Amino acid sequence: MTLDPIVDAISRVIILQEPAILTAPLRSGKHVYYLKADSPNLLEEWLRVLLSVLRVKAASPLFTQPDIRPGMKGLLIKVKHGYSKRVWCALIGKTLYYFRSQEDKFPLGQIKLWEARVEEVDRSRDSDDDLKMCGRGLQGAPFTIAIHPQEQGPTYLLIESRHEKDSWLYHLSVAAGTTVGKVGTEFEQLVGKLFQLDGDPNSQIWRHPVLCFSKEALSSPLTTLPSQALQTEAVKLFKTCQLFINVAIDAPAIDYHVSLAQSALQVCLAHPELQNELFCQLIKQTRKRQPHGHPGPLQGWQFLALCVGLFLPQHPFLWLLQVHLKRHGDSRTEVGKYAIYCQRSMERTQQKGERQARPSRMEILSILLRNPYHHSLPFSVPVHFLNNTYQVVSFDASTTVDEFQCRLNQDTCMRKTGLSGFSLYTDDPTGRELEHCLQGSIKICDIISKWEQACKEQHTGKSENTRTVRLTYKNRLYFSLQVRGESERERLLLAYQTNEAIVAGHFPVNKELALEMAALLAQVEFGDFERPFSAPGSAQTKSNQTLKQVLERFYPKHYRRTTSEEQLRQLLQRLSARWASLRGRSSSECVRIYLTVARKWPFFGAKLFEAESITPSPEQGVRVWLAVHEDGISVLEHNSIKPLVSHPYKNLMTFGGCKHDLMLVVGQSIGTNTSKDKPTEKHLFAMDASKIREITLLVSSYINSAHQQKAAAHHLSAPALMVAQPVSLKSKELRSKSPPALGRPSKAPTLL
Repeated sequence: MTLDPIVDAISRVIILQEPAILTAPLRSGKHVYYLKADSPNLLEEWLRVLLSVLRVKAASPLFTQPDIRPGMKGLLIKVKHGYSKRVWCALIGKTLYYFRSQEDKFPLGQIKLWEARVEEVDRSRDSDDDLKMCGRGLQGAPFTIAIHPQEQGPTYLLIESRHEKDSWLYHLSVAAGTTVGKVGTEFEQLVGKLFQLDGDPNSQIWRHPVLCFSKEALSSPLTTLPSQALQTEAVKLFKTCQLFINVAIDAPAIDYHVSLAQSALQVCLAHPELQNELFCQLIKQTRKRQPHGHPGPLQGWQFLALCVGLFLPQHPFLWLLQVHLKRHGDSRTEVGKYAIYCQRSMERTQQKGERQARPSRMEILSILLRNPYHHSLPFSVPVHFLNNTYQVVSFDASTTVDEFQCRLNQDTCMRKTGLSGFSLYTDDPTGRELEHCLQGSIKICDIISKWEQACKEQHTGKSENTRTVRLTYKNRLYFSLQVRGESERERLLLAYQTNEAIVAGHFPVNKELALEMAALLAQVEFGDFERPFSAPGSAQTKSNQTLKQVLERFYPKHYRRTTSEEQLRQLLQRLSARWASLRGRSSSECVRIYLTVARKWPFFGAKLFEAESITPSPEQGVRVWLAVHEDGISVLEHNSIKPLVSHPYKNLMTFGGCKHDLMLVVGQSIGTNTSKDKPTEKHLFAMDASKIREITLLVSSYINSAHQQKAAAHHLSAPALMVAQPVSLKSKELRSKSPPALGRPSKAPTLL
């Protein structure tokens, strides 16, 4: 495992001394990796190397701002002082960084561009000594751009194609700010001149035909693009915009406009170079040539409203967009309202970053069929709970799962996710009986869109408009220390989730206890039991139907399978008696009793995963349950659900997928089959791939949460840290035999 990602965000290194071993924890974002070394000198040497690498990487925007998108990037030949080198260049802001390769994350060097002189060089007439000295081998790159930073010697960039040269020349000139309005396409030059005038609303430039609505198709792109293929795609993009704007939206046939928007935006996500072009085209098509700049067609503004929620253009087109929106924002008109919405959405995109997926059908319909200006959160979706209720939650194009859950918790009077342990899940778009827990940083609109696309692919590309994503909110992590602060809604939902485990046979209850607990939930669900149980042979009454419904929902399936007609009659009679005995008890009181009984099981709140033991412990080839809980992983006997062996997290050294199995590498274990002869033991369990991933992430979350809570309890000033990271091994080796080298140390510490 490479150490590169480990040191990218080390904020502090603490050396802990233990008997016969030295340990250093390394922080990386939310993760902590422990290194062990044999001597203090070796540990100190490793720390010096890691910290020196950190200092170098701190200068790279790709590490300090990992989500940043370069204005231009590509493989070029850099010439300076007579030496040439092929490097990967990335223009970020007003600085040009160059790297050994595209994969490198920290640069070989950088060139500050602001107020530098950027110009194209005619090599046939140039007499520069630097280019003459390395003239050989440069014939394959016939175009040259010279960068003359202030008080520094020139750097030359040699480029292979004319399209790339034009694109680099334009973007480098914009970054330098010295040739604004003199390079690029006619549209770009006009924008540059307007920028120099600070967008003077009285300037005649605004009325130039190139900047205003056009009925004719484009013959060439509005912006400089680095390849002929992208230029061709840009012309097609304008035709799509024209169709979207010119064809009137018809509600019964609205999928025509949905398809146009999705295809155009998908192209721009796949080719980010076209994002500036699309914004320029839409700004052009939403401007009229009247003296006061009256806005263009409403449908152009609707298309623009879809774009700003996904990505934003770069300078100077971002400036142009801001001026355009400010100029047309007006709460008294439909177009003006869309302009104001675009301003709000643009600010949110700047705060939360760009999207990963094109807008879903739901998102497009919301923008096209109702003006989003009237809703600060224009989209909404129901979130389902396990007690057959739901809560509608609103969100915008940039809302993340964390923000969505925060709003949901406020609406339902639940604690924040870190305390309640509840998480948001989606169903599987393919129709399989799977659920997917959602990561907090992902945007809700991206989730809905990706779910929709996966569903379409499953149905051979045909849109299944009647089926939409199903979001469910339920407990994922259970913490015994947090029981005191539970809200009433949390207890209610936890009781229903426990019932799901009981019905599925994942919770050990005998028949009598199962009946008592079913009666408690019947009182919660339906209230007092009013009518007596019907005598044998009498007509079916409503109460009998309700009792059967209670058995179906709240009584274990494996107990119902072996029930004859007579046994069923007796079972219903006993259930009615127990339910009737709860008359007058409130829902909250029944939930309290229910959870008090359920929490007596030591593994209450654990998530059970069915698996087959491959290694001899506890016994090879035997079906077992793996119970993941706040203290560790326990192996339970399949039929009785009794514990066989437990592995506390502090003894868990490695966990995750190993080929097609789940692997646990543990130290000393607690249980009936403990072997004290081996310092470590490897356990393999055959499981479905989706379950391996789920259990791995769940174990990680429990370990992380435990250390976060410990840090909070000790009032640490540093943020909570992760101390274990799941790994996926493709071989049977537990550790790499040749550790990565980061510098001088001849011997690497062991990475846990």
